[in-house]
Amino acid sequence: MEFKKIQLNGFKSFAEKTNFLIEHGLTGIVGPNGCGKSNIVESLRWVMGETSAKSMRGSGMEDVIFNGTSNKSSKNIAEVSISVDNASHDGPMQYKDLDHIEVRRKIEKDKGSKFYINDKEVRARDAQMFFADLSTGAHSPSMISQGRIGALVTAKPTDRRAILEEAANISGLHVRRHEAELRLNAAETNLKRADELRRQQEKQLANLQKQAEEATKYKVKHGHYPGEVVWNGVPRLTILAMATFPNAQKK
Repeated sequence: MEFKKIQLNGFKSFAEKTNFLIEHGLTGIVGPNGCGKSNIVESLRWVMGETSAKSMRGSGMEDVIFNGTSNKSSKNIAEVSISVDNASHDGPMQYKDLDHIEVRRKIEKDKGSKFYINDKEVRARDAQMFFADLSTGAHSPSMISQGRIGALVTAKPTDRRAILEEAANISGLHVRRHEAELRLNAAETNLKRADELRRQQEKQLANLQKQAEEATKYKVKHGHYPGEVVWNGVPRLTILAMATFPNAQKK
């Protein structure tokens, strides 16, 4: 699979719809400081599922929306899409038969972000797993920014592991294993909680059974349950039932 095009609309400094074609070979973007080169890299990370506003150099995720200038008004929506060529049909299993795949992320003020794959709304996790299966993603070691080379050279063995996993094309499996471990831990916690509740219910049941046995013994000995008011040898509850249902006396 190959990335073919990135489209930005209302994302940071790109107020209007802008397309960047990724041709065969090496594609470079050259420009002076402040022209938005870093915004293109950040748009790529953003559409891949970046969740940290700090990584986007903002205080909130809505800061990626074009904020306006003296000549252009601000926007309420930001959108980034990336087109992927799957002519070789070696993509993720559910998209293997498609020749073209488009992943799109859209954010509106006060409404949050939405992800789409081929115009079908999906979860953020689905979009992140799509790129993880391609051995890339928002935090992929293959996306190298300023100071990244030095960080990789001095990285700890656990950090270098991510690079090897990506090179071996198993980063998607690693993510799925991590999710499975989280679900198993959550299930184990729920089982422990259920066991605690079961023991509490068993204690309550034992107390109720003991009280029932004592009440039965009391009735056998005194002819009525503890707390019942007896009038003329008849428990009050029976008298109330007879008064409520007069026909009960005839039966």
